[in-house]
Amino acid sequence: QVHLVESGGGLVQPGGSLRHSCAASGSLFSVNAVGWYRQAPGKQREWVGFITSKGSAAYSDSVKGRFTISRDNDKNTVYLQMNSLTPEDTAVYYCNQYPGQRWSWGQGTQVAVSS
Repeated sequence: QVHLVESGGGLVQPGGSLRHSCAASGSLFSVNAVGWYRQAPGKQREWVGFITSKGSAAYSDSVKGRFTISRDNDKNTVYLQMNSLTPEDTAVYYCNQYPGQRWSWGQGTQVAVSS
């Protein structure tokens, strides 16, 4: 079983940047692809991007070119670097196994983009 802890959220102005971390326990983390997801107020959770166990990443069209996912398997941690943030990026951000989301969800981190 993998236990997830997300961190790094906060309040940022439009155009700003934030970096999230997703730290995991369990030996299965490093051999799985990990996805980032977000849920905006009143909306369903949506996929943001994912990174394979070897470090290749893909992104949704809404964040492509602005967000970057990386991982450090020695630290059992995946990162989400978010740049050029807009109010539409306001959401709670989560990580999970990709694509099946087979692990228990963490508490997520809140991001608010506002001037």
